[in-house]
Amino acid sequence: MIPATSFAGRRVSLFGLGGSGIATARALIEGGAEVQAWDDNPESVAKASEQGVPASDLRQADWATMSALILSPGVPLTHPKPHWVVELARVSGVEVIGDVELFVRERNRLQMDAPFIAITGTNGKSTTTALTAHILKSAGRDTQMGGNIGRAVMTLAPPTPGRHYVVECSSYQIDLAPSINPTAGVLLNLTPDHLDRHGTVQHYASIKERLVAGSDTAIIGVDDSFCVQIADRLERAGKDVIRISKRLPLTDGYFADGTNLMEAVHGRYSRVGFLEGIGSLRGQHNAQNALAAVTACLKVGLDLGEIQSGLESFPGLAHRMEQVGRKGHVLFINDSKATNADAAAPALSAFPRIYWIAGGLPKEGGIEPLRGFFPRIAKAYLIGEAAPAFSATLGEAVPYEIAGTLASAVERAAAEAAKDESGEAVVLLSPACASFDQFKNFEVRGEAFRQAVAAIEGVKPIGGTR
Repeated sequence: MIPATSFAGRRVSLFGLGGSGIATARALIEGGAEVQAWDDNPESVAKASEQGVPASDLRQADWATMSALILSPGVPLTHPKPHWVVELARVSGVEVIGDVELFVRERNRLQMDAPFIAITGTNGKSTTTALTAHILKSAGRDTQMGGNIGRAVMTLAPPTPGRHYVVECSSYQIDLAPSINPTAGVLLNLTPDHLDRHGTVQHYASIKERLVAGSDTAIIGVDDSFCVQIADRLERAGKDVIRISKRLPLTDGYFADGTNLMEAVHGRYSRVGFLEGIGSLRGQHNAQNALAAVTACLKVGLDLGEIQSGLESFPGLAHRMEQVGRKGHVLFINDSKATNADAAAPALSAFPRIYWIAGGLPKEGGIEPLRGFFPRIAKAYLIGEAAPAFSATLGEAVPYEIAGTLASAVERAAAEAAKDESGEAVVLLSPACASFDQFKNFEVRGEAFRQAVAAIEGVKPIGGTR
């Protein structure tokens, strides 16, 4: 835990008592703050109280005595309208911040030289964060990983010389971290997202920009117009900007040329790494993730040999194009995290011969946006509530059957892929749907896929999978 000493001896309000909220409250108390915490959910309040967090209704708080409101990133700050606790804080002139801001202040106070890599973007944040941390750890660096990836940032070990931090930041967290100042800030990409919470895509983009604007070095993917404008704007302002691209040969920066990772300096190219044969980093989207990780690791002092070794040993993230097993020429891939068509596209683009398991609780738009990948699909196995609609979209373009359940789909797909004599065949769970019609969440769905694959006679698990 990192004690939040920046509020020692002062009164602080905290709203949002999920796992990260309770962890943040404990960090504040450990740092000497007087905390008054609350949540709209009575069960969360009761759970926090059981764990020793002082809880009382912030509607009745004396806001004139508060030094700050520490807000959970899941609570509306601006749109569709500020939460009532935000309005109470603002009326009294109380600053509203989040746990990432607390981390930033403690690093600034204790050890500003501790390398800090912060990563954001609409897509690819978690893989890039995990990959960056893996490269650092595999190179023997003292590495702490947290933030939006699952571990509350204030539960990490306190800053010390040589301790590296890799923090995934959502737009919600950046919005609550006005002082964020990483050693290397990464902005992977921008597409319209979370507009219910940010109002407009311009506002969403401006929030993402804050992370790289505050960094010593801004690493920015330039494969979309929003990020191109941000990179140009920061460079004009004198910021150290490094551009990366998964598809464009740059004059200066880092880019992907097939599976080769290239550095460009005034139009002169040299290879800095490669992804050939690294199953956990297949696909153009992972080339972007790898470029970001390579560049960030170079900035904090790793050499190319250390970085390549880390790339080659990266196991991938659970449920994100996760290799779970192989039987002969048949590879089994768990991409359960793909809960809509856009999320399924990277996996469908990464393999030439696919036995596709799709379906669940459908999202708006269905699988029509994936039509360009239909030639890659040898056959589709449809499950859940989406099966009738998906079958109508596939029509005569793709052979399909309605399998009903995931277990049945795995069994049928594995049997037919085994008979495919055209080379490597991939049994791919990339549902393009939510899981809630048959499973509690995408993690449970992915685990069910793993178990179904493991039950197939002769399947060998792939090393490094969970």
